[in-house]
Amino acid sequence: MGFFSKLKEGLTKTSQNFVEKIETLVTGRKHIDEELYEELEEILIQADVGVNTSMELVEAVRKKVRERKVEDPAELKDILQEEISAILDEGKSPLNLIEGLTVIVVVGVNGVGKTTTIGKLANWLKEEGRKVLLAAGDTFRAAAIDQLEIWSNRAGVEVIKHNEGADPAAVAYDAVQAAKARKVDCLIVDTAGRLHTKTNLMEELKKVKRVIERELPGAPHEVLLVLDATTGQNAVSQAKLFGEAAGVTGIALTKLDGTAKGGVVISIKRELNVPVKFIGVGEGMDDLREFDSRDFAQALFG
Repeated sequence: MGFFSKLKEGLTKTSQNFVEKIETLVTGRKHIDEELYEELEEILIQADVGVNTSMELVEAVRKKVRERKVEDPAELKDILQEEISAILDEGKSPLNLIEGLTVIVVVGVNGVGKTTTIGKLANWLKEEGRKVLLAAGDTFRAAAIDQLEIWSNRAGVEVIKHNEGADPAAVAYDAVQAAKARKVDCLIVDTAGRLHTKTNLMEELKKVKRVIERELPGAPHEVLLVLDATTGQNAVSQAKLFGEAAGVTGIALTKLDGTAKGGVVISIKRELNVPVKFIGVGEGMDDLREFDSRDFAQALFG
């Protein structure tokens, strides 16, 4: 199965929660009226697009309807798809891979699929022809290092590690030195699955970034925040807090295949202005891909 087919299949629940309701809403209607707009807004909010973003989208649809003198309610679906594509297209940026050594720090709370995402990202970069090294910077959680080693073996890349309870900044330091010595293209640094309420852990994350920057000016080149799509609007709250503490440059959204809350992609982009760079739609090694806004909108609207 190709990735687009997987994406389409993965978005089935979201599509049912969203597009099918819109179709039911416009079917048999003769006019576009205020009640229709209100119901459309409600459908968007229920699909985890977020209150503010839903209101903005409906306003944009209303404006297009006026400009194009649209009278058929059935045309609202196409206009909405256009507006969603436009939001997701804004400020789109691929992974920032530089000449020489690129350092990617990966952050996120426990249980979102962070380690899995690192393994799949390492595999993706390797398939792109890059030499990859991992750093086991989550020394806080038992088994985090073992878990990362399992994924590094699957991807066929090496991992730099210390013992459990070691200073994550020391792991980051050793990993940067090793990456330079081994002429690595990409270093991916795992971090503890911080609860965004734990100030000391957020401070530790800032320290890891400082050490990396000191050893390699301009690094880290990416701070990827892993979010679980099934948590809906809670993912937006997490992203806001991590954005402030960690300077997040991109989002990797996991578990899109098991949720009716895929609309959160739109909310994240609109409210945080941080690009979604990767999406995960399955358990397989190849099930993490670069996010394509047009493919996403097309798969969502079928």
